[in-house]
Amino acid sequence: MRLPRPGSLMGQMLLAVAAALLLVQGLGAALVYRAQRERFQAETMSALAFRLIAKTRGMERAPRQMRMGPGLFSERLHRYPVQARGQAPLLPGEHRDLSAEEKLRDILATQDFPVTDVVVLRRPVAADPFASAALARRAARLALPREVIAHARRADLYIAGVRAPQTGGWMIARVRAPPLADALLLPLLLQTLAIYVVLVGVVALILRRITRPLDALTRQVARFAATQDPSGQVTPMGPEDMRRLIVALNAMEWRIASLLDEKDVMLGAIGHDLKTPLTALRVRIESVEDDTERARMAATIEDIVRTLDDILSLARVGRPSDPLERTELSALVSAVVEEFEDMGEAVELGDTERAVMELRPTWLRRALRNLIGNALRYGQTARISLARDKDTAVIRIEDDGPGIPEASIETMMQPFMRGDPSRNTETGGAGLGLALARAIADQHGGALHLANRLARNGTIDGLTAELRLPLG
Repeated sequence: MRLPRPGSLMGQMLLAVAAALLLVQGLGAALVYRAQRERFQAETMSALAFRLIAKTRGMERAPRQMRMGPGLFSERLHRYPVQARGQAPLLPGEHRDLSAEEKLRDILATQDFPVTDVVVLRRPVAADPFASAALARRAARLALPREVIAHARRADLYIAGVRAPQTGGWMIARVRAPPLADALLLPLLLQTLAIYVVLVGVVALILRRITRPLDALTRQVARFAATQDPSGQVTPMGPEDMRRLIVALNAMEWRIASLLDEKDVMLGAIGHDLKTPLTALRVRIESVEDDTERARMAATIEDIVRTLDDILSLARVGRPSDPLERTELSALVSAVVEEFEDMGEAVELGDTERAVMELRPTWLRRALRNLIGNALRYGQTARISLARDKDTAVIRIEDDGPGIPEASIETMMQPFMRGDPSRNTETGGAGLGLALARAIADQHGGALHLANRLARNGTIDGLTAELRLPLG
């Protein structure tokens, strides 16, 4: 199974579960560590108190529970004898364990062992001369291996020094510190790992059951949006809610496809039923004797045919019938510019970069003709260039016209919106050119952007149309 992406539903859910589990497990581990540390400290202080009381009162007078020792550390109680000194065991640079001192003082008070001063600290065996000497004697007597001796010297000691009123001097007891970190680290790690494997694994299986049909449904909807072909629909699967969603989307796709088919049939009928009488009308006006009137009638018919063709093209752009072709974009742009040059129009082809991509050449030529035609109509000149911006091809068409008010730029790309509010065909068409160009850009996964070009004095110096097409 592939690892989920962090941005996906499954990835975010697993990250959330893992983060929550880490937080809870971390808090639990901290509480367990603290409880175990307090328990080990209490047992260690009990062992130190036992050593001190046994030294002072004798083993027979020690309480029964203390003669038995503190359980886990009973084998260590007599490893280091209690030492009598005239000063406290604290060396320069060492720090006292105040919480341990408080616990030891309380334990001694419960056993009627009054003390005036208590000092508790932690020190390595190797740094304590008394413990090092005792260890050396024991090692020589028992012939211990070097590895055992080295391990013993690396251990830590809890050292307690108390001064009783009846003696006035210091009694110092030593007990090896419990290996707290080693004792707790491995079980906590194993416990955390086991919980992660079980919980995250179960959550991953549940999420996989949800996200698998969702991923398939997403791919199908994206394919339908690009092709409007409802074939290959997703079979209902997953939880009941997901099954109902798949069934509803499948039904919606079939309904949309049926409506689009009906639209295509209707458009075909409209195109046939209108163009046929217009063609007949074009033939009949040839009998009009007045040349001026005949030219006006022919121009009106051409305008109707052109507008009808734009309307039909705009309606069909969402469901193109021609396939994508691998095309050299700079050559296509140059060919369109040459068409206008052959008609004597003021067009200029600027810098172009080679860009090869999958597109529908007929539709893209239509978009370029509309944009260049608008530039010539409103700005009298058109400058065309082609550049690459990372993975995007950018076709720019610039003119020297009056531009478009900023508030109206988006409106001008809507169908039947014209820069000239009159319906005079001498100053503009039916207002479909920009709408059709934007629809063709959307069809190729690109976009059409319009922006005014400003002069140094802040006035509008023309309009720039950018047709951006992805190269991927």
